[in-house]
Amino acid sequence: MNEKTMKIMQQEVDDYIQQFKIGYFSPLGQMARLTEEVGELAREVNHHYGEKTKKTSENPKTVEEELGDVLFVTIIMANSLGIDLTEVFTRNMDKFNRRDHFRFERKDGLTEGGIQ
Repeated sequence: MNEKTMKIMQQEVDDYIQQFKIGYFSPLGQMARLTEEVGELAREVNHHYGEKTKKTSENPKTVEEELGDVLFVTIIMANSLGIDLTEVFTRNMDKFNRRDHFRFERKDGLTEGGIQ
């Protein structure tokens, strides 16, 4: 498996974007593109797990492919705004681990007041 750090992925995306004269789109343009990609992901999830089947004339795509597109555009947006996604991920995981530690029933049986 080819494991890459987020830092490497952000650099690869930047290298890709830098080869074009236009460079990064504006934040608003990127938000529109991200919204479009999330919509395509939703459509694929609906086709695979929902009741709406694909038309025979539609090109085959996968949830995996659409998630990859969402990740790519997310990295583009982060790069253009100078956001280190590794730092953001670390801060978010700390937040979720603190805030939601006992939000859902835990497999280990721990509760906020102790073991049940």
